[in-house]
Amino acid sequence: MVRPTRPGPAVHTNGDRLAEARERFLTTEAVDPDQVRDTIMASWQRSRHWNVAADRIQLRYVRDPDLDSPLIRSALPVLRGLREHLDGQPISLILTDPAGLVLTRMTGDAEFERHLDRVLLAPGFSYAEEWVGTNGIGTALEGGRPMHVFGHEHYAENLENLACAAAPIHHPITGKTVGAVNLTCWCRDAGPLLIALARTATDQIRQALLADSGAGEFALTREYLRACRRGAGLVVAFNDDMVMMNESARRVLDPAAQSVLLSHAAETLAAGHSATSVVDLPNGSTSQLQCRPVHAEGRLAGGILQVKLIDPPGAPVSSPHHPPLPGLIGSGSLWTRAAQLVDAACAAREWLVVEGEPGAGKLALVRAVYQRRRPGSRIAVLEAGPDLPDAVRREVTDGTGALVVRHIDRLGPEQATSLGEVLASAADVWVAATGGPGGNRLTALLDLFPRTVEVPPLRYHPEDLSDLVPFLLTRLVPDGRLHCSPEAMQVLMRYTWPGNTEQLWQVLRKVVQHQRTGTIHPDDLPPECHTVSRRLLSPLESLERDAIVQSLRDADGNKRKAAKSLGVSRATIYRKIHEYGIVAPAP
Repeated sequence: MVRPTRPGPAVHTNGDRLAEARERFLTTEAVDPDQVRDTIMASWQRSRHWNVAADRIQLRYVRDPDLDSPLIRSALPVLRGLREHLDGQPISLILTDPAGLVLTRMTGDAEFERHLDRVLLAPGFSYAEEWVGTNGIGTALEGGRPMHVFGHEHYAENLENLACAAAPIHHPITGKTVGAVNLTCWCRDAGPLLIALARTATDQIRQALLADSGAGEFALTREYLRACRRGAGLVVAFNDDMVMMNESARRVLDPAAQSVLLSHAAETLAAGHSATSVVDLPNGSTSQLQCRPVHAEGRLAGGILQVKLIDPPGAPVSSPHHPPLPGLIGSGSLWTRAAQLVDAACAAREWLVVEGEPGAGKLALVRAVYQRRRPGSRIAVLEAGPDLPDAVRREVTDGTGALVVRHIDRLGPEQATSLGEVLASAADVWVAATGGPGGNRLTALLDLFPRTVEVPPLRYHPEDLSDLVPFLLTRLVPDGRLHCSPEAMQVLMRYTWPGNTEQLWQVLRKVVQHQRTGTIHPDDLPPECHTVSRRLLSPLESLERDAIVQSLRDADGNKRKAAKSLGVSRATIYRKIHEYGIVAPAP
């Protein structure tokens, strides 16, 4: 039988009866449901599940909370204005982040402020429900709506003489919870005005956030319109929340091209300066990309892209047929173009630098090209290091026909100079060097390498996964008994592969450790595949991410159940899902 939710009282309830009900709850005795509000009882139960101490408050201190944020800029003027009306009163105005961490506190009474210090309701401490139990801040954030908690409704007995009213702050554009406003006073002074003030402050902060966001969006839109009026061809404006493009860009750039250009632009924007680069598009065309940041009130508001097609797609230019590279798979235009450029350099015995992210396939590509051009010939592979010049000298003396120097960008200036002197006398050997993207430290060697080829990261040619995955599975399970389902392939194609093809190989190895026949389904893939993060995680972060993904699987996508199984709050699991880019299964 479902008991209807009772409306909560506007002021604090009978203290003695509530204290008795709390004591019975803590000793696992039956509690009269009429003595405790439904929302408070639910919070007590969550607090018990999280093993929150009821007889003390023990919190960790965060030394440097983020105080340079739109929330702080928007909230401080509102709270200062409210404090002027409450000056001299034992009421404290508190602002927290979405995890309940106290960012700032304004109190009109010195004695009351000292009491708040004793219960750690102070900047740098989190009053999330999972740490303190039932309280205005944590319970409002947990429930996603304004909440008042009076006296013995608090889970921790140290807070029983306080009353709190808090309201979550939802961003006016994204709807995301960005923090909370809390008003705290002595329980004896509490009244309905407390939560009304919290609501009013929250509304004013939302308006300030809207104005703050609007300044950035206005500046970005203004620069976008200026670029369009100048007739700059294909124009795209973007930030974290929106993308705008003119009709020319919308007509010429398909979704795949847009994705590639925006990925390049985001990386350029992260560097904080304007840049011009040449970008190969999935349809085979080449584009020149000019990206410049747009600022508003001293903050980055987004970026403006001006795109020019250098080699627009049209009637395909005839080119010689290239047989497949031995041991490699890939037919996407970006990968094919890189392979053709390396092949052309090898055919002309032209030295080259092959750049790309770790795991993108630089060495494998060079080896495969040389093997096709010189079947059966030896190619020496040397690692950058202190002994590299001597090792190269030995290979040249021994008459090696081809030489690959790996991680050449890791050489120091003296080592690079020494290597250059050795290579300058190596006339009869074809040399390829591999390194990370944008090898800026190769100045001493660039004169020896007239060509640079960039191997695209896997996220720029995800269409190759449909060939790569079966190819790699055949190498792992030679009899072909293991296949990838279309649903699992979609998961793999949605993932951004920060470790590139090498990471794909390791992922499939993990799958084969547990399954060597049949069909791979999405749940058979490791947790890392169910995220869209482009950042490589630390081992500890990877463990946390894997635990969250597994709990979501076990809970059939129900975030509340997943949070409960992990012993964290819903706010925490939502934050972690966003932080790690986890794609949760639909409940």
